[in-house]
Formats: sequence, C-alpha cells, structure tokens
Amino acid sequence: MLNQINFGFSCSLSKRICMCFTIKAVLRTQLKRAIHAGDKEWIKEIEERMRHHGVEDYYLKSAFEHPAVLIYTKEHPNDPILAYWGFVPESTKDKQHQLQIWNKTLNARGEDMFETWSYKKSAGTRRCLICIDGFFEHYHWKGKTYPYYIHSADNEPLTLAGLWSDWTDKETGEILKTFSIVTSEANELLAKIHNNPKLKGPRMPLILPENAIDEWLTAKVSNDTDKQKILDLVKPFKEKEMNAYTVKKITGKDSLGNVPEATNKKVYKELEDKSDKDLTLF
Repeated sequence: MLNQINFGFSCSLSKRICMCFTIKAVLRTQLKRAIHAGDKEWIKEIEERMRHHGVEDYYLKSAFEHPAVLIYTKEHPNDPILAYWGFVPESTKDKQHQLQIWNKTLNARGEDMFETWSYKKSAGTRRCLICIDGFFEHYHWKGKTYPYYIHSADNEPLTLAGLWSDWTDKETGEILKTFSIVTSEANELLAKIHNNPKLKGPRMPLILPENAIDEWLTAKVSNDTDKQKILDLVKPFKEKEMNAYTVKKITGKDSLGNVPEATNKKVYKELEDKSDKDLTLF
C-alpha cells in the first residue's frame, strides 16, 4: 500500500530556477521499483489513489512548487511513500521556520552531507531513491539562458539519490515527509550545460548506476569507514549514458507548463551558428 499519505499540505511558489530544481517524472516512472516488485492490481490501486488526490504526471515540475513525489526508503524499498520536495529537518521549531528552510534544502551536496547539520542524520539512516524520466538545466550564453532537457541515452528512468526526513508540526500534529535530491560534481556533458557564471562550479543530480542503488538505500553507517563507502558513491554519472537537447522556455510567460510537449526539442539558431567549438555541446 502507499504509506502515510498527506495530500493536504499547501505551499508558496518561488520563481527561482537553479541546479536540479526542475524534473520530468510521470507516475509510471515514479513507480518503477514498485512495478518490478508488485502485481498489476496493486500498481493500478496506487495510481488511482494518487490521481484521486490530484497528484499528476510531472512533465515539467519545479522544486519550488514543493511537489509531492514518490520516494523509496530502506524501510519500504519497493513500496513507495509520498514526500514533498524540500527537506525539513526534524529539529525545525515551527511552521514559520519550516517555510523559511524549505526553499534552501531542495538539493544536498553529497560530499558534505555527513557534515551538514540539516542532513547528517539522514545521510546515516534515511537515504532514499527517486525515479524520474529526466531533468532540466539552463545553459548560459551571451547574457541569455537556454533550457536543456537531460535524460538517459536509452530513455530508461533515472534513479536519483536522496535524503528524507519527517517533521511533526507541534501545533497541528501533522507529520510532513520531505526529501532533498543529492548532487555531485558534474560530468563533462553537464559541465558544459550547467555553466551559470554565478555558481562556483557545475553540479548534477547524483544518478545511481544499477550496481549502486541497493547500497545507497540499505547500507548501514556506524563508523567513518561506512561513511566513506557511501561517499564513494557520490560521483558523476557517465556522460556516455546520457543525452541532452534544447527545449522551449521552461519559465515565464513563454513556458508551456506541465504538459507532455515540455520535453519536445526546440532548435535555437544562435546556438547552432556559434563558432566557439569549446562551447558546442554536440
């Protein structure tokens, strides 16, 4: 069954777009592990329940909307729970502080997760998986930004590493499950795309290869050696196993919004015509 759903939570929306803050994740993709482990009737029940509560296919979804997303935890490795994007530490004092923190914890630097107060407990005991179709990043060139859609070369779902938490609102008793997507240094492909001059260095979501998924989810951490084994998983996904192309604007009045066409290819002539081969992605 789908565990401990809380569909009633509302949130405010920020228009900021940055590193891995926009994804495509349709329901069937989010259910990837459950589909492999369960029967068709069980999967159908989950899908119907989610749609009944207004949870939709995400073709273009910003983290700043704090969408409800299916995650897989050590306790429920094949039975997804619903969590909201934007990590809220258990120690958060009240709703006001929760709202202040939420937009700042959408991504977690994998290299620092055992040292960062927000994440260190979850890095040890509450790692999770998020299954998505792909994600969007902005490429900066001559004062303009161009959105790219990045996905696996074989069009199979990507399994992202995450950290999760549950926070109890002491005033209402509401339990809010939340998560953050872990990031790593960028591979060569993402280093070219994610070239925001305001950021210190290119990053990318931590995409787990098949042979690392179970270790990320279930490995026990009781000493520094265990920590290092987890940290060794924080590395860029192989660029040869990824593909990327430009799409229409994903923000502002020209954005198509959350529709299947959001990932349709869009050619920008100025990018094709530029002569600097070092900036040519493909």
